[in-house]
Amino acid sequence: MTSFDVRIGINPLSWMNDDLPSLGGETPLELALTEGRAIGYQGFELGNKFPREPEALKALLAQYDLALVSGWYSGQLARRSAEAEIAAVGPHLELLAKNGATVMVYGEVADTIQGAPRPLYQRPRFFSEAQWDEYAARVETFARYTLSHGVRLAYHHHMGAYVETPADVDRLMAKTSEAVGLLFDAGHITFAGGDPVDVLDRHIARVCHVHCKDVRPAVAKLARNRNWSFLDAVIAGAFTVPGDGTIDFPAIIERLKRHGYRGWLVVEAEQDPVVAPSFAYAQKGYQTLRALVDAPLNPAREAA
Repeated sequence: MTSFDVRIGINPLSWMNDDLPSLGGETPLELALTEGRAIGYQGFELGNKFPREPEALKALLAQYDLALVSGWYSGQLARRSAEAEIAAVGPHLELLAKNGATVMVYGEVADTIQGAPRPLYQRPRFFSEAQWDEYAARVETFARYTLSHGVRLAYHHHMGAYVETPADVDRLMAKTSEAVGLLFDAGHITFAGGDPVDVLDRHIARVCHVHCKDVRPAVAKLARNRNWSFLDAVIAGAFTVPGDGTIDFPAIIERLKRHGYRGWLVVEAEQDPVVAPSFAYAQKGYQTLRALVDAPLNPAREAA
């Protein structure tokens, strides 16, 4: 087996939500950093309360002995050229690179409905091969640029966006090169109707970042049947931390081990902290992943 070298990090969404600031908006960043470090997390992804100046961010994280895992970038390659995107990404790319992050979470926000009061079926789509080809070419060019600065693009398939379903992921991966890494999000691909283990098996060679989000299937089903928006589904509890839903994280971590994945496992679960207390759920997510990471390989899964 190739070497398996991971660190466990967390996104501040457990404490405060960027898309819906009313969820945890009153919570100071310092509380999240203090509690995250006390639980055992080694790093944080960025959120809207972090400093955006490289040295200020470095100083803040150093106070808590935390690493910068990565940071979401709101890309618009579905609507603008790679050159325009490259011009726009400069400060964010510098912030990541100067703080030791080696991947950038790329979220396509052009035409997305993830923050809008619209039902999930109204998400944007590419309807022709030419549209897919044009988009993939832009993503490829942009990814090669960030990689030349030491930061690999980790493309985040996301509910409410152009690349949401397993078929969308298949299409984008087939039309781009190794320069384009995949952010594998177990929760989003499950909510999108996919089998996370199956999707991981198909694209594990491209996975450069992992978001460990669990799902409450009954809530996700209601979201579809009742035409909820993405944020309605979040508020209702569609997502949770590993160990509190139904996703087969033992199989996911086993496959990453056998492949020799090197990088971060990030607990990320959009929830209302009033309903799902931040410390308790962040701790449950960490303990679930820690036990799986530390466990020996399961011989019964070797043939799987």
